[in-house]
This record gives sequence, structure tokens and C-alpha cells, in this order.
Amino acid sequence: MSLVIYHTKDRIGYITLNRPEKRNALSHELVSELKEKFLQAENDKDAKVIVLKANGEAFCAGADLAYLQELQNFSFEQNLADSNHLKELFVQIYKLKKVVIAQVHGHALAGGCGLATICDFVFAVPEAKFGYTEVKIGFIPALVSVFLLKKIGEQKAKYLLLSGDLLLGEELIRFGLANYLVSKEELETKVSSFAKRLIKNNSGQSMALTKKMIAEVQSMPLAEALAYAAELNALSRGSEDCKNGIAAFLNKEELKW
Repeated sequence: MSLVIYHTKDRIGYITLNRPEKRNALSHELVSELKEKFLQAENDKDAKVIVLKANGEAFCAGADLAYLQELQNFSFEQNLADSNHLKELFVQIYKLKKVVIAQVHGHALAGGCGLATICDFVFAVPEAKFGYTEVKIGFIPALVSVFLLKKIGEQKAKYLLLSGDLLLGEELIRFGLANYLVSKEELETKVSSFAKRLIKNNSGQSMALTKKMIAEVQSMPLAEALAYAAELNALSRGSEDCKNGIAAFLNKEELKW
């Protein structure tokens, strides 16, 4: 049985966690399959926007605790290699050329909350609990902290990472962990509608370049960031998408991306 399922519909690529009996806990094999499926989705010409979702009651319960216990017998080098395995997945999603939407229908905890954090947009049901609970079991939220600090800032990130508290409902919006709260009955429809709006209204090339710019400029000094942004600006102006978009706007024509 595949731990991760991929299919496309209406130019949306769906990546589905499929380990419901383990609450979609992250094992080495599951992370490997996620990396394969995100690469497949990125190269799939039939998919313009990606949705990450899950089967079962939970979105993702974080690391497989039985696997974590097994890792305690590993050498430092083996544990570093395993940590880098997950790091590569997080970076892959963060830098993916296509927009990634998390469709969170159930609890997203620890590494599972990290998965949702790294996505570009998050739709969640009000009853879904989010939290970075690593400190409660003597572990640390190491990899996700890098992305969470970028996303919501130090004050909020410190609270979440050091307390291990769980959030749900409107708190997810207030802390910046979710963009939209949607009932479980409407979740799939609302995510699909939002994805289709991006597909219809936005240039895929422009979204990819914008994601790249956001990922890169934050680590640059101001002058370097502005120079890099200017280069992307010039590159974008010469693209076919930009030429077609401006022409359609001036001619009051509907543009189909």
C-alpha cells in the first residue's frame, strides 16, 4: 500500500498522506514517498497548484514515536542523515515552483504541524488542533523553527515552540498558522475553489518567481536583496506571460492561464 497517493483533477495536483492507522505519522518511508510525490507534482504539466491533504482522522501526528525510539540506538552520523532527510522535504516544499495548499481536516501536531507551516496557504477546520509538542517528550522542534520564525515572527514562535501548547479555531488565524477556517463539510470544496481561482487568474510562472523571491531575499542584506529583486523584475518583464498579460489587460481581453 502506498503511504502517499498522488492524482490530478482540474489542474490541481493532490498529494494525500495515506497512513491513517498511524495517524499519518512521519516515518522514513513516508518522508521518502512525500519527496517523490512532490517532485512528480512539480514536473506534472497537468498540475498548476498542489494540495496536501490526508486520509483518516488526523492530518499528521508528527514523527512516528516507535521510529524515534529506534533512532535512539543510531549513531550521531546516522541521526544527522535522518534529520537531513526530513530537512530536504521541508526545503523541497518551501521552494517548490508551484503553490502548495494544506488542506487540514484533523489534528496537525509536531512534525505534522511543521508540514502545514511550510505550505503557502493553510485551510483548516475549526476543531483541528495545531501545535509543536516536541518539548513535552524531551525532543526539540528544530527544523520547523527555522520556517516558523520566518512565518510568524519570534514572539509568537517562542510561545508555540517553548510552551508546546495546542491551538485551534480562531487562534490559528491570530497566530498566523492558518489562512482560512472552514467547516469539515465545506473544506474540500473551499480548497478546490481557491486553487481554481489561482489557476484561472494567475500566471504559473509569476507565482513560481514570486515564491523564489520570497524564499531568497529574507536571508540577504538589503542592497543584495534589492539587486536580486531588480534582476527578477527585469527577467519577468521579458517573459511571454508578462507580455501576454499586459496586452490582454490593455485590450480588455480575458486571459486564460
